[in-house]
Amino acid sequence: MSIQTITHVEYHCEDAARTAAELQTRFGFRRDADQPEWQPGMRAVHLHQGTIRLRLHSSGITDHPVARYVERHGEGVAVLALGCTDPRAALERAERHGAVVLDRDGALIAGFGDTALRFVGLPDAQEPSGGELLDALDHVAICVPAGQLAEAVLFCEAALGMHRIFGEYIEVGEQGMDSSVVQSPSGDVTFTLIEPDTSRRAGQIDTFLADHDGAGVQHLALRTDDIATAVRTARSHGVEFLSTPGAYYDGLAERLGDTAIPVGTLRELDVLVDQDHGGQLFQIFARSTHPRRTFFLEVIERQGAGTFGTANIKALYEAVERQRAAASA
Repeated sequence: MSIQTITHVEYHCEDAARTAAELQTRFGFRRDADQPEWQPGMRAVHLHQGTIRLRLHSSGITDHPVARYVERHGEGVAVLALGCTDPRAALERAERHGAVVLDRDGALIAGFGDTALRFVGLPDAQEPSGGELLDALDHVAICVPAGQLAEAVLFCEAALGMHRIFGEYIEVGEQGMDSSVVQSPSGDVTFTLIEPDTSRRAGQIDTFLADHDGAGVQHLALRTDDIATAVRTARSHGVEFLSTPGAYYDGLAERLGDTAIPVGTLRELDVLVDQDHGGQLFQIFARSTHPRRTFFLEVIERQGAGTFGTANIKALYEAVERQRAAASA
């Protein structure tokens, strides 16, 4: 009954067709056959790439649950579907450990704020279609209010059967935040959980929680086996990525030694690199196009690294700080 994978992500937005077209054009997603209206007044568009499955929902009816979500939070991840061998048993385990059941027939429980979790069966194995930029959903980053990180980790461990694999307190200038990474036994479901340190100057996590109106998914990290090609292709199709100061690359050799991707290529593309005991990982963050700046995508390549290097999460928030500073200039 243990969680094996994230089968799909349900994303609520103002216009499912428009959002789907942007993801198709910019990131190479492919559209499934048109979906029937399985809820009155709701539009659904399904996208896929590699093993990534996105279900985009929108509604023009003011009191529809999708429209209410978008009104409160802006566009964002409303449901993470967790694939397991026995969804009913997984639901019962979660409920025994305190999870709030939102829809018993739909095996839906409360997760993080208004981001719910749905237990579903495992999908059939699918052959890769080839020529794709992105392969899989690497991890999900979730912001929670101050003082709720430990509770969120405990929920993931007890109700979902995940385990904590990493933790770090992060300082970015006068800001501070605490983080924990939890992972399923399969290694294919990873949540990065972050809370702000309210004893320090308010920063981007505080801003997210205010603008998003509570806990929720800040970004999805999408894995590729060739980040250089993925970034070049996405840029050519209009994706803007966050920039990295040149000084970052000046110190790479001293900090990490040889890198699997040449430093010149990393500098050209603004790709960050870090490593753990297993190898190296490379990452870059797309500039948020969300009106509230409360959601964005990351592209990541792993070459042996199984978890996160110690500078991984801090690098993200330094990059986002640069975007915020540039936007307010």
